Amino acid sequence: MKISVIGAGYVGLTTAACLAQIGHDVFCGESDVPKLANLQNGVMPLFEPHLEDVIKSVRKGDRLRFGSTEEAIAWGDAIFICVGTPPLPNGDADLSAIEKVARAIAKQVSGYRLIIEKSTVPVQTGAQLRKHLSVHSTHGLEYDVASNPEFLREGTSVEDFLHPDRIVIGADSPRAADLLREIYEPIVQQKFTCPIHLSCPKREQPIFLATDTSSAELIKHASNSFLAMKISFINMVANLCEVVGADVTKVSQGMGLDPRIGPAFLNPGIGFGGFCFPKDVQAFIRIAEKSGCDFSLLKEVEKINQHRVEHIVEKLRNELWVMRGKKLAVWGLAFKPNTDDVRFAPSLALIKTLVDEGAIVSAYDPEAMEKAKAAFPDINYCSDPYEAAKGADVVLIVTEWDEFRQIDWDRLSTVVERPLIVDCRNMLNPSEAADHGFHYFSVGRPPVLPAQASSVAFAASSPVGGSRQKSF
Repeated sequence: MKISVIGAGYVGLTTAACLAQIGHDVFCGESDVPKLANLQNGVMPLFEPHLEDVIKSVRKGDRLRFGSTEEAIAWGDAIFICVGTPPLPNGDADLSAIEKVARAIAKQVSGYRLIIEKSTVPVQTGAQLRKHLSVHSTHGLEYDVASNPEFLREGTSVEDFLHPDRIVIGADSPRAADLLREIYEPIVQQKFTCPIHLSCPKREQPIFLATDTSSAELIKHASNSFLAMKISFINMVANLCEVVGADVTKVSQGMGLDPRIGPAFLNPGIGFGGFCFPKDVQAFIRIAEKSGCDFSLLKEVEKINQHRVEHIVEKLRNELWVMRGKKLAVWGLAFKPNTDDVRFAPSLALIKTLVDEGAIVSAYDPEAMEKAKAAFPDINYCSDPYEAAKGADVVLIVTEWDEFRQIDWDRLSTVVERPLIVDCRNMLNPSEAADHGFHYFSVGRPPVLPAQASSVAFAASSPVGGSRQKSF
């Protein structure tokens, strides 16, 4: 099938590349002229594992090309809209880019097109698109509008697209539903050539869920908001564990053994970030408010998440006493590993607070430093974690890159000013850190000091409400 993809961000690039990988002829349109020129010259605008290799492969086979939005609109029988929907100041999703694409389709295209919302949009956007296309059509456009929410995780988007748990489509006509099933049939049947670099094992066929447009639009926001709720819940529990001397990792393990709950997204830390969860929670709250529904539960989820960085900083203040002039090493800037995305990353909020209080920040991230420089051009960016830790009063682990799990403890101990680690992701072994002379503090677990290396339990005899509450 001839398919157009409008937008060359994370979702658009992955969608275009993977649809070409399963055999379709794809034209990806991008309105950002410098980005488009880079893509046409083989330069990726973002870091995403395996995506560049897939794009190179399908471009060699002439199944993927890049051009202007107008060229892409003219190309495809099916048009995937994958433009950004950033949050407005009031929390609503900004749909201006989608409206612009719809207007261009209406004014440019004649004959039948299947127009597919792939961007994350509020419920009833499909109805607005239909109205807008009808009002502005000038060349006898015939169309169906369908919803096909994406469930791609940055860092694993190629595998998520080619081997999904489910494919959700929302279509209000049999023709649109049949075309979408045809588009995804190679993935539903798992009959396509998997990129060699993925080394994918035999996978189960994904569930193909067909519903109405409004239900499909709601599934995306409801899914992300529920996952955000799990993260905020376990972070709330972590706060309680710190006060009473419990270990949140054991609590989450025990909870996750219940199949009704499951272990995913029960890892406490510095809070969720990235471009999806924060904006989708806000947008879902606004959708509910406009519909007269009380989503105060999600307001509390958002509130808990917003306090995570301050919770970490308060513990730092208690440990370091005076922040001004202290050198702090920040390991990790991306909101999650295996991406260079720093949008709404907790690291940026953390760095802003530290800099405002007069701390000297040195940072390292394997992929995200260039993008972080746009927000903080004046902090010190380092070539490796040890350079960042040189002379540091504390090392803060903010993103759980695998590189940080392979710490050379002896090397680290020789460069820091003070052997203090604050692990905001609970990714290291506390006793191993203590064995190498470090004071180790994490989230929702008792701190471990070098003298206690033989036992992870900390001050088990300390009374609740005593000095333990003031330790991190």
